[in-house]
Amino acid sequence: MSYDDWRYNDFNTKLRQEVLKILLHKYGHQLEGTEPKYSTKSIYECAHDWISQGHKTSFGVVKYYEAYYK
Repeated sequence: MSYDDWRYNDFNTKLRQEVLKILLHKYGHQLEGTEPKYSTKSIYECAHDWISQGHKTSFGVVKYYEAYYK
């Protein structure tokens, strides 16, 4: 990865933080216990994929997570 990778520019870094905040708030509390319903890995992979696909807002990320990572 180089420093000029568009997925890691200032805008996308802030968007990634927003997406992670949304997903962790919605699903993070369900990570605890002996058999977690959702994994931290799936949440971070979803955020990475969301940004890599070129999304410009976080709108729809919960539906995307539910469709592809749940």
